[in-house]
Amino acid sequence: MRVTVNTFVSLDGVMQGPGSPEEDTSGGFDRGGWMVPVAGEAFGAVVDAWFQRTTELLFGRVTYEIMAGFWPQVTDPADPVAGKLNGLPKHVVSTTLTTPVWDNTAGIIADDVAASVRALKERPGEELQVHGSWQLIQTLHNESLVDEYRVIEFPVVVGKGKRLFHDGAAPSGFEVVDTQVLDGGAVYRVLRPAPFGSGTYAVEDGREVTVEP
Repeated sequence: MRVTVNTFVSLDGVMQGPGSPEEDTSGGFDRGGWMVPVAGEAFGAVVDAWFQRTTELLFGRVTYEIMAGFWPQVTDPADPVAGKLNGLPKHVVSTTLTTPVWDNTAGIIADDVAASVRALKERPGEELQVHGSWQLIQTLHNESLVDEYRVIEFPVVVGKGKRLFHDGAAPSGFEVVDTQVLDGGAVYRVLRPAPFGSGTYAVEDGREVTVEP
């Protein structure tokens, strides 16, 4: 399986609490819900498409518990997100969680996260998807375990909070696989890690030009 990170960020890179004020208040964060005013219909279509590719899911403990408190209550069989989140195998990285609280939780990873994720990548399937899970993303990024980042950037500056690439993140270039401007002004990018100093950028005619290190 490929590891994909699927997330929402502000212009200043914050990914904490995008959906509601109560979503993630850790660290005294009080600016949750920042994406809601600019999340249009195209945003929903992009997210639905993510879940069509999911084989298994990987979460950090905080995101796992937030989602476990909401998604099992969504029982509409036609909901493309709820069906995947509730029905597919889930893995959670935690040293404190001992009893799964969400149906179809396949395992708890308590140590050697990198080795455990490498083993999961060897399993058959399309994607091992990561949603939210800020601290886990830092580990996966620094261990070069992420195959693709799917990032929706919203036109808002939050000012504080957990950032997708925090101080001390391993340097990386990126190949830009796709870029779309969504209704409401959000920008969707699909990025694949590349050697530091390389990547792609769009020139005036819209073509993506590869920059060699």
